Amino acid sequence: MNDAKAELYAYDLSTAIWRKSSASGAEHDCVEVTDLPDGGKAVRDSKRPEAVPLRYTASEWAAFRKGVMSGEF
Repeated sequence: MNDAKAELYAYDLSTAIWRKSSASGAEHDCVEVTDLPDGGKAVRDSKRPEAVPLRYTASEWAAFRKGVMSGEF
């Protein structure tokens, strides 16, 4: 794991404010996201909030968003 990723995984999320997508359905089966330092993001499954969230650097998150918006995913 590189230094940037190690820093993201060391960041304490105990007081994080998680957001759900506005497209979330009534069943609340969705992904939640919170902000991390330097533009990074943490992502978790709303049905399993106790699981370790995935964490992305700002550049990884930008690449993911670009892929989603262009229809790659």
